[in-house]
Amino acid sequence: MIIQWYPGHMAKAKRVIGEQMKIIDVVIELRDARIPAASENPVLRELIQQKPRVLVLNKSDLADPFVSEAWKQQFATEGTECVLLDSKAKSSRQELTRRIMSAGRPILERWERRGLRARSLRTIILGIPNVGKSTLINTMARGYVAAIADRPGKTRGQQWVKIGKQLELMDTPGVLWPKFDDPQAARMLAATGAIVDEVFDAEEVVAGLLRHLAEHYPSALRQRYGEEIPTEEAAAMLLYIAQRRGCLLPGGTVDKEKARRIVLQDFRQGRFGRVSLESPEGWNEA
Repeated sequence: MIIQWYPGHMAKAKRVIGEQMKIIDVVIELRDARIPAASENPVLRELIQQKPRVLVLNKSDLADPFVSEAWKQQFATEGTECVLLDSKAKSSRQELTRRIMSAGRPILERWERRGLRARSLRTIILGIPNVGKSTLINTMARGYVAAIADRPGKTRGQQWVKIGKQLELMDTPGVLWPKFDDPQAARMLAATGAIVDEVFDAEEVVAGLLRHLAEHYPSALRQRYGEEIPTEEAAAMLLYIAQRRGCLLPGGTVDKEKARRIVLQDFRQGRFGRVSLESPEGWNEA
């Protein structure tokens, strides 16, 4: 599945982020804990350059904890320390603040050696759309300071948020790369809601998601839709779900589109429990 979706405000955001990076001390890179590899934006690599970085796997409350721990160990072997966070949890504030201050300590020590007056560390939160940036900022700031939406593309401007005396956070729009040439990654991004629903093939995305659940989380699938759900083929699973949920058009025709929306919503809202779509070992069939 090839997706072409690069709204104008994202291209502008990339330019603005590149300019603002000159005054940034520490970068916070957010990825989706359910798809840590697929939610990496290669465009960010050139923007971040050599800046100190804190890698955050957000929405960890929705991801399989065992798979998330495997990802954490995988990143560690690559020399990257990451933190698993639920951006809605208050405990995330203290943990992330500690990580940022640790990453910025060499900068603070350099200012001290030069006899410069220490200022707040300036940080920027970067990530793909709908990965929880605004929610995390609100948690860090202990209040509603940034708009929150469950549709990608909501945050279009930059805003600074003061976090105590030590930190300043810049919120940015989510930035996607211009072309999704990896069909598996594209399907996973679509399933998690990083891409607006109108621009991808829901039939293909939901079929991949159902196959993944049937192979790796069959008990969650049965608990949600019934013990008798046929798990051999995606089409049969969707038909069963449609019939169980009363997805019928006039005349008794099955409304497959409505059934697909139900499956996507159930996954995005965590109604299957804690589910990951890819692992370091390589299963990423969704």
